[in-house]
Amino acid sequence: MDAIYNNIQDSISKGEKLLAILIDPDKFSVDKALYFINKVNKSIATHIFVGGSSVNEGLTEDLVSEIKKHTKLPVILFPGDVTQITNKADGLLFLSLLSGRNPEYLIGKHVRAVSKLKDSSLEVIPTGYILIESGKISAVEQVTETKPISRNNVQHILDTAKAGQLLGMKLIYLEAGSGAKYGLTKEIIKAVKNELQIPLIIGGGLRTKLQIENAFEAGADIVVIGTAFEEDESFFDELLK
Repeated sequence: MDAIYNNIQDSISKGEKLLAILIDPDKFSVDKALYFINKVNKSIATHIFVGGSSVNEGLTEDLVSEIKKHTKLPVILFPGDVTQITNKADGLLFLSLLSGRNPEYLIGKHVRAVSKLKDSSLEVIPTGYILIESGKISAVEQVTETKPISRNNVQHILDTAKAGQLLGMKLIYLEAGSGAKYGLTKEIIKAVKNELQIPLIIGGGLRTKLQIENAFEAGADIVVIGTAFEEDESFFDELLK
């Protein structure tokens, strides 16, 4: 039941770095799935995340079903709402927005999700989600009506991540937001990684191979790429196996 998380831990213990491709059902046509996923399969990607801040009901399940036809990579839900939960996926990042103080995104929506997960085969992975200021108002900020943590307040970012671990989170996800003007600095990534005993995910504002490599070098265990591929699919050519 913990195959995905155990594999992540095993990969980290071997010094392997993991790359997830984030696909937003609201910005992606199911008709493109075969072409797009074939490119993902040829890349160094290790996971596929599916989800978005605001997605019409039914789109996520349709997209996940199509993706699963064309890849053996684990498909993990990255939901912005309960309506995006589908048993067609392999796993679910059970996200708690630790950077915000909106109770709906700290625990409220999680309570509503329980009935949908009761008989589900999804591997549920508790994940502390921390939004960092990036020079642009993100969709997460708008939908959740919360403010990100200042990128200049490294200690507060660090303390928030550590609190997530102490609360029992299995992953910490530092997010600059989709289309971020500024990605997370190496200083932030390194500081957080040095204090955690659980895997660290980094996302937002990563548009080049060098930025990905810098994130890994600073301590990211999993890097998530989304907007870069939405804007330029040729970026896959830089990430071939």
